[in-house]
Amino acid sequence: MITWRSGTVVSLGRAWAGAYELMVQTPEGPVRALAYPALVGQAALGERVLLNVAALARGLGTGGYAMVIARPDSLPEDPAPGPGHLVKGRYTPQQVMVLGVDEQDSVHHELLRDADDLGGLPVVVADLHSSLPAVVAGARWAAEAAGRAAPRVVYVMTDGGALPAWFSRTVAALREAGWLEACVTVGQAFGGDLEAVTVHTGLLAARQVCAADLVVVAQGPGNLGTGTRWGFSGVAAGDAVNAAGVLGGHPIAALRVSGADPRPRHHGVSHHSLTAYGRVALVAADVVVPVGEVDDPDRSALRALVREQAAALCAPQGRHRLVEVSADAELESVLARTPVRLSTMGRGLDADPEAFLAAAVAGVHAARLTG
Repeated sequence: MITWRSGTVVSLGRAWAGAYELMVQTPEGPVRALAYPALVGQAALGERVLLNVAALARGLGTGGYAMVIARPDSLPEDPAPGPGHLVKGRYTPQQVMVLGVDEQDSVHHELLRDADDLGGLPVVVADLHSSLPAVVAGARWAAEAAGRAAPRVVYVMTDGGALPAWFSRTVAALREAGWLEACVTVGQAFGGDLEAVTVHTGLLAARQVCAADLVVVAQGPGNLGTGTRWGFSGVAAGDAVNAAGVLGGHPIAALRVSGADPRPRHHGVSHHSLTAYGRVALVAADVVVPVGEVDDPDRSALRALVREQAAALCAPQGRHRLVEVSADAELESVLARTPVRLSTMGRGLDADPEAFLAAAVAGVHAARLTG
């Protein structure tokens, strides 16, 4: 449930597309908060704001923020009248009404009304949002190595993590750098360049409206897990593989890998990937693994483990196709130069390099399919 606080804005911090930070003085002391101007407007110094501090008080992964619910003494103006009747965050106090790319009022409705085929479009599916920049970096590197232009990459953001795309500094930075053509928010997620009802129409919009060369599907920032076999938001990665497959796309499974996570269930290939791709995904996907020699014996052993675990998902034991992609020092150096700081579960490239290389090789493979 909501834990409410009222406080006063004492300073303003960083801002990026769709969001800004502020420091709010509450009865218990100052807290770092995040506001979405499209929802609450722009707060001023000395202004009173209402906060939701529930996740912050429990130490959960909200980026260390309290969330601004409202500026009760200075409400934003009503939005301008316009088309759109998709309600997201439905029946919550901050539900939003948006124009869906697939709805009747959209200029793209006729294009998408009977659309049913991705035409072999490569669709990289990942569990964690942190995989997104690594996938795109791998795809761009592979295209450059082949003497081709960088692919037009569209990100389809599902609603397993953060619902507002504005929460993601990664998306904002990749859009600013020209690494992403567009962000399409699907399900209950909102705030993308395009809004869609389902992963299916999000994928079709990526191809038909955005002319994507490849698509990355992953949840927004954040990840819900319970330490049970089925109780985690990444289960939806298997559903995304199915959506890509039934629409005639080319599904590519990016593995969630770690050599640094202290939890045994996430060592090597995470049980999240093993369950989502091994049990939920019912159509065949390319399961991509990094291969090649590395100087560190622990990393060499990890790669061997990852390949063994991934092979169990693939023919002849499983339904998927095992794809090996070389991951050498050059690819790792490419990851070190991404426009955003790579971080997964609080660990960067130096602390857990195989986590990002496993995502990057999926991007490399996807880009090679576009050639």
